[in-house]
Amino acid sequence: MGKGTLYRKRLRTVEVFASAAIYGASSLAVFLLLGILCYVFWKGWGILDPVFLTSVTSALKQTVGIGGNMVNTLYIVVLTLLVVMPVGVGAAVYLNEYAGHSKGRFLVEGAIEILAGVPSVVFGLFGMTFFGSVLHMGYSLLNGAMTLSCMVLPLVVQNTQEALRAVPQEYRAGALGVGASRWHMIRTVLLPAARPGIATGMILAVGRIAGESAALLFTAGSGRFLPRLDQGLPGNVWELLGKVKSSGGTIAVELYLQMQNGRYDVAFGAACVLLVLVLAIQVLLGAVGKGAGS
Repeated sequence: MGKGTLYRKRLRTVEVFASAAIYGASSLAVFLLLGILCYVFWKGWGILDPVFLTSVTSALKQTVGIGGNMVNTLYIVVLTLLVVMPVGVGAAVYLNEYAGHSKGRFLVEGAIEILAGVPSVVFGLFGMTFFGSVLHMGYSLLNGAMTLSCMVLPLVVQNTQEALRAVPQEYRAGALGVGASRWHMIRTVLLPAARPGIATGMILAVGRIAGESAALLFTAGSGRFLPRLDQGLPGNVWELLGKVKSSGGTIAVELYLQMQNGRYDVAFGAACVLLVLVLAIQVLLGAVGKGAGS
């Protein structure tokens, strides 16, 4: 009895220390995040105004703005997701539902794990050479989106795999037991049940895409121009579609360039806008994922 009591006391002591360490680490992470956010907004809040948000930096007009960079960031995010989501989700479905324990599965998973560890600057050199020179895309938003698709593909595949594994096996057995084909089961049962997890992968991918600068300097360039929308509806549509072939710097690229030029106030202002933009996109995707999963 006494020995059991001493053991329980020691166990409770260990649990108290473990709980304190866990809550302390979690609190430290939250305080670090809040500290970074407060510092960035404190340094960059003063430059935020309508001109800064809707114009572009021009020495002739003597204006400083990131309007063009905001548009370029949205282009890069949307184009990259349009490319990487079908490929990433399809690869995850193949690995989780079709490949089994074949050698092809281990080969594909090994390649994905290696891709996840490749530095972004290497992806930038690959994109500049292959997409830019071989496929003649040059410095363009499309080149940047294709390069970032290769970069975030492992993130999407791995998160989708975890989401599919979290779906109970009873869902699969029930659908197959009533005569559904495997593809029908995946399309109507498995993927809808895994949508919240897939949306989480999209959210993480958006953060990686919007914050990337090294690879985009080699592929998308640093153009700041806004599309001209004064040509009527057909002309405006062609202008928006044609912009993907032009050079464009995202907010992260502009932030880097302004820091390099010593314009710290502009850089912190761009950082504020980048944080708000990424947060808004993530909240939107999170709401879509929860709505789809409910």
